[in-house]
Amino acid sequence: MPPSTITLEIAATAARLVVEEGLEYGPAKQRALKLLGKRGLQVTPRKAELPDNDLLEAEVRSYLALFCAETQPGELAALRQVALHWMERLAEFRPYATGAVWRGTATRLSDVHLQLYCDDSKSAEIALLGAGVVYDVGSVRGPQGRTVDVLSLAERGTVPGEVIPVHLSILDHDDLRGALKPDAQGRAQRGDAAALRRLMKAEA
Repeated sequence: MPPSTITLEIAATAARLVVEEGLEYGPAKQRALKLLGKRGLQVTPRKAELPDNDLLEAEVRSYLALFCAETQPGELAALRQVALHWMERLAEFRPYATGAVWRGTATRLSDVHLQLYCDDSKSAEIALLGAGVVYDVGSVRGPQGRTVDVLSLAERGTVPGEVIPVHLSILDHDDLRGALKPDAQGRAQRGDAAALRRLMKAEA
């Protein structure tokens, strides 16, 4: 069944928020619902009305192609360089890039998301402490609904005063096998440093 008109409206509005404000997909959908409600459209936060991530990503790519074709490729390349820098620095913890930087939809407002697959959940944190890296600790819902730690740090960008947030999700090494399964469209949902370098080379 094709998506409803309201679902398409939500996807288009959420895509603009993703690109222009750097929101993640979930918050962008909820914000889009509120914005459309203020415009007088009859929308309710029913799950059936919300676009799935594939539809939203398609809208994000369309928005980027229409409004950001000249700037986004350079911004993406810069963020991928930041991701690769930290992946090389944290190579012993099996880092994988994910999110917009991996998918190729990142802009200068996007954060860098890496997943570390560690034998010891505290080993990456100890390594950052030993290197004098300042970070904050948060958490997200991980595989099988478990709560996993996220170490967030700030990387300086190429523009003076620019700060790029880098988030390191700390996962168990045993989670890696399931993480490498493709999505419903057969696409890899994350990639290691070698895979990221191939993407960068192909798009250079």
